Amino acid sequence: MLNSKQRAFLRSLAADVDTIVMVGKGGLTDNIVKQTEDALTARELVKGKALETSPHDARGCADRLAAATGADVVQVIGRKFVLFRVNKEKPVIELPKAKGRR
Repeated sequence: MLNSKQRAFLRSLAADVDTIVMVGKGGLTDNIVKQTEDALTARELVKGKALETSPHDARGCADRLAAATGADVVQVIGRKFVLFRVNKEKPVIELPKAKGRR
């Protein structure tokens, strides 16, 4: 689970990321879940979009894809969403450390 500092850091990185996952009228198919899984493994940070023809809104798509891939939802704005999952073998993004509580 991401804290607010990490989420803000990932949002700043996501501004430059291209949208690569598109959910259309077919909804969340196994193909889209597989595409998202592969993209998260390679990039860790993935931006997606729920097209107007999609049966799900952006929040629904983000939540379902996050649950299916083990990712965290970073943000949802309008029809776009951002997902993040650490690649345990070859990490690409180094998150800011959470401050410990005393």
